[in-house]
Amino acid sequence: MADLFLDPAPPAAPPVPASDAERRALVALSLVPGVGAGRARALVAAFGSAERVLAAPAGRLVRVDGVGRATAEAVRAGADARAVDDQFRRAERVGARLVAFGDGEYPALLREIYDPPPFLWVLGRFDAADDRAAAVVGTRRASDYGLRVAEAFARGLVEGGATVVSGLAYGVDVAAHRAALAAGGRTVAVLGSGVDRIYPSRHAPVVREVVERGAGAVVSELPMGAKPDAPHFPRRNRIVSGMSAATVVAEARATGGALLTAAIALEQNREVFAAPAPVFSDYEGTNRLVQQGWAALALGASDVLAALDAVAPAAAPPGAAPPAPPAPAPPDLTAVERRLLDALDGEPRPLDAVCGASGVDTSQALVYLLQLEFRGLVRQLAGKQFYRA
Repeated sequence: MADLFLDPAPPAAPPVPASDAERRALVALSLVPGVGAGRARALVAAFGSAERVLAAPAGRLVRVDGVGRATAEAVRAGADARAVDDQFRRAERVGARLVAFGDGEYPALLREIYDPPPFLWVLGRFDAADDRAAAVVGTRRASDYGLRVAEAFARGLVEGGATVVSGLAYGVDVAAHRAALAAGGRTVAVLGSGVDRIYPSRHAPVVREVVERGAGAVVSELPMGAKPDAPHFPRRNRIVSGMSAATVVAEARATGGALLTAAIALEQNREVFAAPAPVFSDYEGTNRLVQQGWAALALGASDVLAALDAVAPAAAPPGAAPPAPPAPAPPDLTAVERRLLDALDGEPRPLDAVCGASGVDTSQALVYLLQLEFRGLVRQLAGKQFYRA
């Protein structure tokens, strides 16, 4: 049989829903010492499934980038079957389930980021409407002004058909969740602990309302029983922004987790917005984001909704006319322009995907895409994403 790592990469295929055996293998792999989400993802990508990873010899495992001999031997030893059983027992006890990367329910926006979790433990339900999601984040020690900003943005977002994503923390996060629920909308809370250890515990009523009302989901990539340790929260933040087409920083100091989430969102080619802060305050973080060009100024939810419309338009009411198709290509396009235009449709695509589909190198593509934009045939979004007008 041909060597797995020397064969050319097969064409991308639609995600395949995980079997029960694959779900157990994913959990077993996640429990192996030294195998975090990144290594698990690399191993599964190399071998095609967690089951095949656990069955592979150590000599093949070490050929995966980032996997040393000690980690390979730990994978070969595997996780204790009783520990895997315990994970599923804990999940059943609290009503959680495992949603794997290949499952149709796995959030579409999260699947697009560089380092998506191989699976999520989930309380509640995802919905197709969650593809139109925005994160509202900010400081835990929010001022009255910051809380009002978070509440106003969350309320306006759900009234505009968007799902509000945040981290269930004190301050801005929980204010956004509560405002989304109060407005009758959907919200997703991403934890830095296991979903059976709600943190902060005093926010458990928010979790209960989300689940009982069917108003969203509470998720974590961490094992059941995981404590809210400090290193978990930066990893949590990439899921908050990764599940969101746009991130709004409602209030932030000069340093802190909210600014980290904004930076991660930019790396993920997602829109970032910041609400203005009073000049004479301790919350200059949002103003700095705008000043340095890292975020667009947002004065209300309508600014964010306009960006969401470009990525995931709101659902049309019953009986509404379908959107107009893209304009036909003019006859005077050059061969390169036509290839680029043929590689685009009404959905935004990152530059590297456009280049891959058209066979045009990056520097050349940028020049011709700009020309197409001047002619009104192409539109560009933040993060060098393009779609056909």
